[in-house]
Amino acid sequence: MMLKIEANTFRSTLMACALALASTTALLPVTPVHAQARALPDFTDLVDQVGPSVVNIRTIEKVAQGGASGEPDEEMQEFFRRFFGQPMPGVPRQGPRSNRPQAPDEERPRGVGSGFILSPDGFVMTNAHVVDGASEVLVTLPDKREFKARIVGADKRTDVAVVKIDATGLPAVKVGDVSKLRVGEWVMAIGSPFGLENTVTAGIVSAKQRDTGDYLPFIQTDVAINPGNSGGPLINMRGEVVGINSQIYSRSGGFMGISFSIPIDEASRVADQLRASGRVSRGRIGVQIDQVTKDVAESIGLGKAQGALVRGVEAGSPGEKAGIEPGDIITKFDGKSIEKPSDLPRLVGNTKPGTKSSITVFRRGSSRDINVTIAEIEPDKPTKVAERDEPAAKPSASAAAKSMGLALSDLTDAQKKELKLKGGVRIDSATDAAARAGLREGDVVLAVSNTEVANLKEFDAALARADKSKPVSLLFRRGDWAQYALLRPAR
Repeated sequence: MMLKIEANTFRSTLMACALALASTTALLPVTPVHAQARALPDFTDLVDQVGPSVVNIRTIEKVAQGGASGEPDEEMQEFFRRFFGQPMPGVPRQGPRSNRPQAPDEERPRGVGSGFILSPDGFVMTNAHVVDGASEVLVTLPDKREFKARIVGADKRTDVAVVKIDATGLPAVKVGDVSKLRVGEWVMAIGSPFGLENTVTAGIVSAKQRDTGDYLPFIQTDVAINPGNSGGPLINMRGEVVGINSQIYSRSGGFMGISFSIPIDEASRVADQLRASGRVSRGRIGVQIDQVTKDVAESIGLGKAQGALVRGVEAGSPGEKAGIEPGDIITKFDGKSIEKPSDLPRLVGNTKPGTKSSITVFRRGSSRDINVTIAEIEPDKPTKVAERDEPAAKPSASAAAKSMGLALSDLTDAQKKELKLKGGVRIDSATDAAARAGLREGDVVLAVSNTEVANLKEFDAALARADKSKPVSLLFRRGDWAQYALLRPAR
């Protein structure tokens, strides 16, 4: 009797538990499958929104012909004349080349790229390399209408170009704010890879401010970009253009997971100038710069490795007129910090020529502000390194200098005039620690541990005061360029 009662009690308990579990489960929130899918990015609306603004660009180039139309290659004809003593079979005899009619230039397809509509009245942005060298540019809209385009302007330094088609009422893109773009966020590209129009690819932003050129901090992504995508837009999830697809890193010529886009804010500044005048005007101050290493920064009291080391100043340039000197470290331009050398040409280049700007330099252990008037950039000129006569003075060195592996001499008056220096000491030989620091014969030492040296006496005094238990910084000039070396005592 007891067993039967216990069995009934057990069954009742099980049923109660099952009912309780069922009621609890019914109260739990249920996530539909389609709701879970919403967590993944959906690009369909973006394609509908931006797709009509993306165009295909085909270019044609004219190739000059050497003779009459249809004439075989002249080298092949010469081969038959020399080795067979007769004209090439099937080729009629020709009169003198100067008397023969010249065939018109031949038009050949040059390449395929992409672009996007900037304004409803027909301005289109693309890459400069897409239209460079083209005799004719053809723009095809997504609705299959085709237009001959006029090249408004192209800037090779930033690889940005603007072309114009005769059309109105076109769907223009929306321009986004690159400063709000975050690493890891989804982005999409539309273009014509390998001529396949209206191709959509997607990925994430891999990095920002990627330095691959003087004037461009690129956006790096893993969006699939291939030949033909050049000039197409990089689009964020709000349907805004944040970049122009421009470059890929590849060992095969195809996509390998790394692509680069020109930030749209940089491209827009260039495009505005191209539309206004057909060219881009950039500022310059006429200095050659280099990186500031951690060791150099610590040795001269700068603190951290930042700024741009001035290696040379062009004669007659705005920098020279303002008083910038080789060995200066530019830390700010118009109040904006220079964290790395590439920041300086970007800021100066974006400054209108004729503007008066303030530059902060670190010199001989302290900072100072210098006012400079920005000039317009000119084509790069090869730098001529002056050859110096052998010094008339006899090489000399103190015991301290010898311990560093240096043999030195004062500069002659002729050398000072040629180098445009007020003073310094010439290195006649460099061994041991000096050689390991990269110094060599012919270099001119300008400062020791932030102390200017005009002659051997001042060099010896400055070196004697330096803490030789630590690396000793030497500012020196080689040819037209200045740089730092760190002398490390032997241990």
